[in-house]
Amino acid sequence: MISLAGILDGIARGEFPPNDMGMTHVPQPSTRDAAVVATTGHVIVATDIDPDWLAEHYPHGHPGEAFNPPFLGALATALGRRVNNIDLMLIAAPRSGRSALSLSAVRDHSHPRVRRAARYRDDVTVFTCEGGVLVIGRGLAGRWEVGLEVDPAYRGKGLGRAMAEAAAQRTPDGAPMWAQVAPGNAASLRAFLAAGYLPVGQEALLVTHRGEAI
Repeated sequence: MISLAGILDGIARGEFPPNDMGMTHVPQPSTRDAAVVATTGHVIVATDIDPDWLAEHYPHGHPGEAFNPPFLGALATALGRRVNNIDLMLIAAPRSGRSALSLSAVRDHSHPRVRRAARYRDDVTVFTCEGGVLVIGRGLAGRWEVGLEVDPAYRGKGLGRAMAEAAAQRTPDGAPMWAQVAPGNAASLRAFLAAGYLPVGQEALLVTHRGEAI
């Protein structure tokens, strides 16, 4: 059976869904995770929505419209969820070596950064450095994901790029590192691109809670 995890693994290897203006419906990867994902010319709806509902409401032949309010809003309502954000998906191959950054792991699981990240990810580790916070964990369909924050006084000095590079050096078992970035967050997007992350698609998570991602 086709799964979202299998599709994402293929993308990580450079094997993309067909550019056929089509749609693939796959099972929701977990109770927490539901999503609409797109690559060039193809959409993957990873939810437990009834196939008949999807056949009726999906904008067939128009993959861009899968991220517009009429469909995405109706899907969220039908699932009893809300659209968290529409993000650009980026990926970096694993890297050897160690970052020059001095990173300290946060061991306190009650730390607000840990609690917030745990809404979206499993196996969460939070690192701090002078001027920034770096979060790594297993997110959508079990992939390794990174989120980062740079303190205002440290912005524009290359810290975001350095943290993104450090994240790609810390994935277990040689796995790739994924990042989700809002297209309007130009500073974050520039940092990940400068760190060698490649854009591979877009996604919208459908969640059951309210809260800011990291």
